[in-house]
Amino acid sequence: MKKITVAIVLMLLFAATALAKKEKSPQGADLLRQLEVDFAADVAKHGHDAFLTYFAEDGVEVVDGGGFDTKDAMRKQPPWAEGTSLTWTPVKAEMAASGDLGYTYGTYVYTAKNKEGKLVANYGKYTSIWRKQKDGQWKVVVDMGNSSPDLKSAK
Repeated sequence: MKKITVAIVLMLLFAATALAKKEKSPQGADLLRQLEVDFAADVAKHGHDAFLTYFAEDGVEVVDGGGFDTKDAMRKQPPWAEGTSLTWTPVKAEMAASGDLGYTYGTYVYTAKNKEGKLVANYGKYTSIWRKQKDGQWKVVVDMGNSSPDLKSAK
């Protein structure tokens, strides 16, 4: 009887483990939101270099105040100065019915030293357009942001 009980317990453990491994990966808007959260976490940890890894080869950044930076132009930018940080939070994500294009938008905080060497926070809103690449990875093809007052102080 004990052998049967042990066998049943082992089968239940195996079944529970198998079900846990089949956990669904996010799709649609949830997938884009997760990509954006991962993107922000990597940039918070690794700075400018991580920012580049999320861009498609043909991706562009619309520069606040004018201009466009290609990925090649972004590669040529110097590393961020000590103390520089960029954090953001997605507010909304949408995916096209085709499943290969989508966008996210939200708010960001960019902190960098001013001319006097003091760290200053700049606030804004951003939009990222994501496209599924031929290899199945999702990359940013357009990233744009515009500065705004601290949203907390605007309330």
